[in-house]
Amino acid sequence: MTIMTDAPAVPAPARTLADRLRWALADGWVITRRDLSHRARRPAMVAVELLFPVMVVLMFAYLFGGGMTIPGGGDYREFLMPGMFALTMVFGLEATFTAISTDAARGVTDRFRSLPMSSSAVVTGRCAADMLNSVVGLAVMIAVGAAVGWRWHEGPGRALAAVGLLLLLRFALLWAGVYLGLVVRNPEAVMAMQILVWPLGFLSNTFASPATMPGWLGAIAEWNPMSATVAATRELFGNPGWGGGSWAAQHASLLALAWPLVLLAVFFPLSVHRYRTLDR
Repeated sequence: MTIMTDAPAVPAPARTLADRLRWALADGWVITRRDLSHRARRPAMVAVELLFPVMVVLMFAYLFGGGMTIPGGGDYREFLMPGMFALTMVFGLEATFTAISTDAARGVTDRFRSLPMSSSAVVTGRCAADMLNSVVGLAVMIAVGAAVGWRWHEGPGRALAAVGLLLLLRFALLWAGVYLGLVVRNPEAVMAMQILVWPLGFLSNTFASPATMPGWLGAIAEWNPMSATVAATRELFGNPGWGGGSWAAQHASLLALAWPLVLLAVFFPLSVHRYRTLDR
């Protein structure tokens, strides 16, 4: 006698590289939609994330801008905005860190790992959701910059290249946040992440010239990945900058590409490996 069951068939594992890639993209998109839906249920948090950099722009543009001078002249607001764009890309990494560590601490990540899904989908899906939110945040900042008088002067092609460098920095830093979230697995440790983010954002050429800092501190600021992105985007937008004769200052565009690629080469494989080996 044959017994019929209604048990769902388990999909056959992907065998070719193209099949595995399609599988990973489909699973990653599911996780991306999950994270976006979580944000949609918390509009107050999203509003705070968008309003914080706007408040910083208004504070520096209208409260402190009158006392700022740019070497060689130039409008301070046009000088300020590329740095604020980059600062927006750096801030907010705590949200990624917290989401990853919370899922790991609550066992959500373990449930994902028990499903027949791509092993990289959870971390790539989370990064994709964050990048979509970053695009929205950057668009808001560009609109705010235009409202306070910022303009780009080098044409749309170079402006898009500058936006690409900003998003590349964000994408690379996200993987550092993902890896740390998987390692720490403690949402309450978000303060430790903030201790890393704030020096990265402010120990740079965003608000002050590295030449005015003590020698060792100025060298750290010049070689900061964010400083490279800020200097490169100021050049691409045609906005005034600090200049400088050091190798890092003269090759900011090269470093603005090299630093994110180095960070990706380090933290992307570490994040995927850490996800695969949780609890081992």
